[in-house]
Amino acid sequence: MGNLGIVLFFIGCLLIIGVILIFNNCMSMRNKVRQSKSTIDIYLTQRFDLIPNLVECVKAYTSYEEATLKGITELREIYNSDKSITTANNLVGKMNNLIAKAEEMADLKASEQFIILQKSLTKIESQLQAARRIYNGDVTLYNTSIQVFPNNIIASIFNMKSAELFVIDEYKAQNIEVKV
Repeated sequence: MGNLGIVLFFIGCLLIIGVILIFNNCMSMRNKVRQSKSTIDIYLTQRFDLIPNLVECVKAYTSYEEATLKGITELREIYNSDKSITTANNLVGKMNNLIAKAEEMADLKASEQFIILQKSLTKIESQLQAARRIYNGDVTLYNTSIQVFPNNIIASIFNMKSAELFVIDEYKAQNIEVKV
């Protein structure tokens, strides 16, 4: 029984060490997902902060629909309070519509201020796309990690849930139809 007790002790120690390693790995991946989502939030906030400047620039050259401006402002306030991916997608769609309308105006296209804003938005959009790819990669790694054996057992014990991928709705990925 002495040797059996020692063997069982070592097996128990190995199991505990295995559980700790799996738990720490899953927590590390979950934190990386949170960090990636935070990066998306930073770029979205930068992008949405440019909206008032873009709107003012467009207003200077044309009469602008009050309903569109109000809708963008309301969505921006909702996003600032809940930071959800769905709200961000809605706001991005409306903003893309605004940009497309603004780009149709010849005088506005020549405006130096508009060109600077447009370049800033293009740069932020590029950074945002990269952040989305990184986030989705991190989410995939994390989700896979908590779904494979034996990690799935540890993940279920500690109530670890799958993370949501950042997916743009199909209708938002289509070309924007602009009606002026």
